[in-house]
Amino acid sequence: MAGKPVRPVNAIDQTRRMLSLVTYLKERPGARIEDVARAFGITEDELVSDLDVLPMCGTSFRGGDLLDIDTDGDRIWWHNPDDVAEPLRLAADEATALLVAARAVSTLPGLRESDRQALLRANAKVEAAAGEAAGASARLSVTFESEGGVFADVDRAISERRRLWIRYYSPARDELSEREIDPIRLVSVGHTYVEAWCRRSEARRTFRLDRVAEIKILDEPSAPPEIELRDLSEALVQPAAEDPEVVVEVGPGGRWVAEYYPHDSADELPDGGLRITLRTPDPTSLRRLALRLGRDGRIVSPSDLADSARRAAREALAAYDGPQGVVDAVQGVDERPE
Repeated sequence: MAGKPVRPVNAIDQTRRMLSLVTYLKERPGARIEDVARAFGITEDELVSDLDVLPMCGTSFRGGDLLDIDTDGDRIWWHNPDDVAEPLRLAADEATALLVAARAVSTLPGLRESDRQALLRANAKVEAAAGEAAGASARLSVTFESEGGVFADVDRAISERRRLWIRYYSPARDELSEREIDPIRLVSVGHTYVEAWCRRSEARRTFRLDRVAEIKILDEPSAPPEIELRDLSEALVQPAAEDPEVVVEVGPGGRWVAEYYPHDSADELPDGGLRITLRTPDPTSLRRLALRLGRDGRIVSPSDLADSARRAAREALAAYDGPQGVVDAVQGVDERPE
């Protein structure tokens, strides 16, 4: 199974498939992975990805009401189909959350009209069953982040296999850039991102949707190269072995860097700090980290990046402290004992 490229998938179509998958598995205990994948017209990797999500779904988060589905690598077993098949009973807070979320989703731009109408009909049935709880939900509303419209365009582009043009803000460079990208998939890790093939850099890149300032769906077909999708369960940013190596030293107040940045090693220093070795495709993006750390850290190598970080610190401090303040502060940044 491993190593097969996974096709781009539309989020709504995947939801439909997973709902059908629940019924299919209930009627076929011990079904073989290859047979189920063939029945749904998907790869085995795609099916396993769905199976990773299903155990987080269920009638509620109370009393173990989640789907108990697992696989031994060959067959799929659902251990509690009768439990979750019982009539659904919603508590007042569950009904309120469901109704508010359904109303919010129904306003998303780009949603197919047939899906919108189906959602509204289902919402009306829940409202009728919820009684007084429905009245409480009517007083609540949800406004999606500015990424909502971007999400719809990206989802549509993936579904129709079309290229995207975006104006994207990069906080590391503090600049807007224009790019054409072939979207591969949407992922959510805290924020929502699109993983895509960037035509400007000719490499795979991940873009955070709320940093997309402008987006257009182009007429050109999306044609990303066949690449193996990464497992993002460990971290969203996963440096490659060929990426440049950067060494950062942090004091006790900067130990958090080792928790937030994937790294090759983190060696203890005598003062309670760490010497962290990491890799990144864009070393200049770490200048902002150096400025954030201030006296709690410094870039050791490569030397040109360390010099660049010191210059950036001097320029930033010059606006606040005057000449002597610059001298004192920069010494704190780049003259930590070896």
